[in-house]
Amino acid sequence: MPKMPRLSSREAIRALEQLGFEQVRQTGSHVVMKKETEEGKIGCVVPIHRELKIGTLSGILKQAQITVEEFIESL
Repeated sequence: MPKMPRLSSREAIRALEQLGFEQVRQTGSHVVMKKETEEGKIGCVVPIHRELKIGTLSGILKQAQITVEEFIESL
């Protein structure tokens, strides 16, 4: 498993958009993103920070059902 990158929230949002997610809304400092799949909708919440902690980014990827490898390729 590759090492989790250190990113800002804007970089993470851009990578998620490359993977087919789109911004649905922003409430305060959190952006809600969704993606339509054959199984249904997948959603994730990205907090707006200058640098996301590794655990936070890991949680975002779990919500989005994306592997670290897929995420790194989309950067």
